[in-house]
Amino acid sequence: MKSVFPYPTLFGDIAFDIAAVTVDGTPLPYAQVSTSERTVALHRSGREHWTRATLHLKARLPESELAEAPFTDVTCLVVLTEKATNTRVTARLARTPGGDWHGTIDLGKDHHLRRATLTVHAIATVEGVAGRLVGSAEQDWYVDLRESTPIRRREIDIVEVDFRDGPHEWLRPFHEAPWIVETSADTPTVYLNTTAVEGLMEVLSAKGGSTAERVLRDMTAGLIAQDAWTAMFHTAISDLEVDEDGTPVMPSGWREAVIRTMLPDVLPGRQPTDALYDINERRTRGFGWSQLQSAIQYAAGRRSRVTRKLTNAVRTVDRTDKGVN
Repeated sequence: MKSVFPYPTLFGDIAFDIAAVTVDGTPLPYAQVSTSERTVALHRSGREHWTRATLHLKARLPESELAEAPFTDVTCLVVLTEKATNTRVTARLARTPGGDWHGTIDLGKDHHLRRATLTVHAIATVEGVAGRLVGSAEQDWYVDLRESTPIRRREIDIVEVDFRDGPHEWLRPFHEAPWIVETSADTPTVYLNTTAVEGLMEVLSAKGGSTAERVLRDMTAGLIAQDAWTAMFHTAISDLEVDEDGTPVMPSGWREAVIRTMLPDVLPGRQPTDALYDINERRTRGFGWSQLQSAIQYAAGRRSRVTRKLTNAVRTVDRTDKGVN
């Protein structure tokens, strides 16, 4: 949960990128660093056994605001964490004459297990108190030790189960549904019904296959993802806590990740705090809530890339009808 600070903080954005990665001194192939996905994939990094990955970073702080803000001793701090191992590593970035901040941070393989999160904080002396947090990057980077492809995975479980006769009695009323998204637990779960659509599980789990099978698998995955994004977003904003002046507080965990990912498409051009306040007002007071559903549907479809998947499906069907391979 995000804290409300009783002192001035930065309003402008803090952004950062990973410019390069080296593994035991050897550059990591560019294909394993994705700027769009903001993910580094270290599995099969060119060598089976490695000890240390060094991440080279470049950060940008709102310099014009810093020049006028009541801050002194500003420091740009990069933080690498992983919940699975309770690891936390920090490093300072150095400001260059051009205004950017550069530096490196090391990831020791023995100290991490699955997936580490990288973020940047601005620390300063405010009102005579040193070491105060005055700003943080809106978007994190992820370093995955188990993936060969830099894909930004979400913390979500997928469970295949028979809705009609399986072990989960609560699923039986939904026995005709091909899948259900459950978001009340600490980790969202997509339950895939193994008996609703004959052969669907085999298509989803298969590799390769015919053109029709690949299109079906891609479209189904997109529809599942769209339902998951919609359900997770509604859950994330359904029970927001508020501070003393009624401002909603950003939740933590996967709820925060979903909100921050969806907000730019739900309410474009708005700061996260303002957008969250607007959404909470609409939800609790009722005005404008129904109109917001179209934006939520659009945002979920964009994140799941349904339009592109549907376009590929239509083109494939058209080529098939014309006898073109």
